[in-house]
Amino acid sequence: MRIVVGITGSSGAVYALDFLKRCPADKFLIVSKWGKALLKDELNLSEKDLQPHVKRQFPNDDLTAPLASGSNRFDAFVLIPCSTSTLGKIASGIGDTLITRTAQVALKERFRLVLCIRETPLSTVIIEQCAKLSRDGAIIMPISPPLYFVPKSVEEYVGAFTDKLLGVLGIRDSAGWRSKELE
Repeated sequence: MRIVVGITGSSGAVYALDFLKRCPADKFLIVSKWGKALLKDELNLSEKDLQPHVKRQFPNDDLTAPLASGSNRFDAFVLIPCSTSTLGKIASGIGDTLITRTAQVALKERFRLVLCIRETPLSTVIIEQCAKLSRDGAIIMPISPPLYFVPKSVEEYVGAFTDKLLGVLGIRDSAGWRSKELE
């Protein structure tokens, strides 16, 4: 499985790091300018620190990268975290960076596009853009971890969202609420 991962400047770098570490697929990484600032501010990491968890990284300003072409198939593009600014550009059809161009490719080629937004509250404009992208085939997945299993640490809390995301991607099943009753 080939997964493209984009990190933008919305708070929540810990979710991106957990996903990169735990997702077993071949991962190709794009980090925006503000995603780099986010990694530094929240985790004291640089994008280079993520290299062990990805197959390859592409600069966000490289619109000649293979991810910018629909002729190069990938299974999913996950933006984690996805800023509302990036979401707005994608909803408006703007492909001025590799992240937004790869999202255009995902939409036009009908590849899975998962936008993990981490923002609250949401303005009406953002809600409308989420609805538009959802109608166009994107999966809008706010970073809202499940709490029904009563996490005992921040790591469990973050991991619960990663489990949910891996389930959405079809990589693994995640335990659901009272799921043992279905066995």
